Amino acid sequence: MSERTTVESGSRIHDQYDVVVVGAGNAGLVAALAANDDGARVLVLEAAPEAERGGNSRFSGGIFRCAHNGMESLLPLITKESARWADRVSVAPYPAEVYKAEYDQSSLGRNDEGLTARVIDESYETVQWMADHGVRWELTVGKLIDPDKIPEGEVYALPPGGALRAADEGVGLIDDLFAAVEKANIDVWYDSPVSELLMEGSTCRGVVIQGTSGFSEVHAVTVLAAGGFEANSEMRQRWLGPGWDLVKVRGTRFNMGAVLNAAMEAGAKPVGHWGGCHAVPIDASAPDVGDLRVTDKMSRYSYPYALLLNSDCERFVDEGEKHVWLTYAKTGAAIRGQTGAWAFQLFDAKTSHLLEPRYSTGTPIVADDLPTLAGLLGVSPAALVDTVNAFNAACGDGEFDPFSMDGLSAAPAGQPVKSNWAQKIDTAPYVVYPVTCGITFTYGGLDVDDTARVKDVADRVMPGLHATGELTGGFFYHNYPAGAGLVRGAVFGRLAGAGAAAEALAAS
Repeated sequence: MSERTTVESGSRIHDQYDVVVVGAGNAGLVAALAANDDGARVLVLEAAPEAERGGNSRFSGGIFRCAHNGMESLLPLITKESARWADRVSVAPYPAEVYKAEYDQSSLGRNDEGLTARVIDESYETVQWMADHGVRWELTVGKLIDPDKIPEGEVYALPPGGALRAADEGVGLIDDLFAAVEKANIDVWYDSPVSELLMEGSTCRGVVIQGTSGFSEVHAVTVLAAGGFEANSEMRQRWLGPGWDLVKVRGTRFNMGAVLNAAMEAGAKPVGHWGGCHAVPIDASAPDVGDLRVTDKMSRYSYPYALLLNSDCERFVDEGEKHVWLTYAKTGAAIRGQTGAWAFQLFDAKTSHLLEPRYSTGTPIVADDLPTLAGLLGVSPAALVDTVNAFNAACGDGEFDPFSMDGLSAAPAGQPVKSNWAQKIDTAPYVVYPVTCGITFTYGGLDVDDTARVKDVADRVMPGLHATGELTGGFFYHNYPAGAGLVRGAVFGRLAGAGAAAEALAAS
């Protein structure tokens, strides 16, 4: 493969390509491969240098939420290494109607019906297609629980919608996709940020690349896959609201919203939840922007087994509302709304062994009694004791089951209900992990039809312009089912690549 950076001399024009893909994450690379499969000459433009390529996808946990028929339909996809755990875990079928119900529920019914149906209906087929291109898949057992900690004779039930991920998570996903791109001899140019779309009316003729000493043009049917605006503090403050300029960014520093702005300036229609985003609990000491040395390992998702308290030692969410994969993407925003965008997860000895492996990247605060713990945290000992005592008094009898929604609930006066996994916090040592809000991606974006063609503000398809991934809108509102974002990018990446290739070749 010929990999080059942008030519810096003047306004050089490149017209040897049929399709140009802007962005080199999961969505963009899938689009490039799909266009290449259909006979197009493809160029991928990546704003990042080669060492930081891969967009947000490289930072992800790699979960792909696809409809399936249970373990029997996943086994043909996964690696031999992962299949060795198949007798220690179970996976119930995840039919399209359940997928849709969880999708609709998480977005409160605001998600676009046609776009949602396309994602769900083509999710498994797309995963198979990616496997055919060399993407390796595995069960998520290592993400959710250490397999060696599953007691002998017990079977751990993986959440059906979150059972499959890319092998080696986001890093492995991007490595596998780039290997496929290299095998296909698709050109990739690094350090090549796009600053403008080349337009004739509502028709896109290509893009402008902004180099350090000049501009270059690429004339080709265009696929936009350059992510949202989550790394841009000014745009976060403008669209998400006060305080969002100070949150930590979990992913790439290059998702600045520049391509999204360029498309809207060219007449593309904005749509979706511009005040919403995927935001999760992360370690309070996490870096301010994504670090590829730790990717998503600063995430803190075992809070359903804990109490989540703010600096006033007040609970502010239902920690056990649903399985974590249906609540984590909104819990970060709830933490951001607390004083200092800070909170802490309180576990006791009965549950601290259930922490997912990623907690090993943090340093817990541990004490044998609550007043001492409060002193170490810098919060009021009396307030902490009062909150925990009130919660404990509301806990009833019942069997705690960490692996399913056990219905073990508590409704303490003056506190949120805890709908599941509510057992007393009363057994030393007490373990705390301070957390803050980490933003992953934004929900507002460009309006696309169900074949990934971009629409203009008059609701007309814009010839020569397709889009996929995080810069498209209408898919998610308020919340998000885990793994639906990568699948959205891949499903619409295939559609965008195929559509762009067909459009380019028909015109040649």
